[in-house]
Amino acid sequence: MNEFTFDTAADERPGIVSDEPMADKSLDAAWIVLEAANDLGDDATVEACRRVIDANLKGKSAAPSDMHIVLHYFR
Repeated sequence: MNEFTFDTAADERPGIVSDEPMADKSLDAAWIVLEAANDLGDDATVEACRRVIDANLKGKSAAPSDMHIVLHYFR
C-alpha cells in the first residue's frame, strides 16, 4: 500500500511519467486527438485541436473548452 502526504507537490503526483511541462503534454494530446478526429471526420474536434495547437505554438493558453475536448476525447 502506498502512503501519500497531503503536502506532496503537484509535480510529484502518481501517474506523472515525465518532467515535460503540462503545455507539452496537452500539445501531444492535441496532435493525437487531431489525427483520430480527422480519421473519423469529426470536424468540430479537428477545429478545437487546431486552436489548441495554434495557441501553444504562439505561447498562449488554449481556451478551457478546447482543452476539455482534447483531454476528454477518448473517454
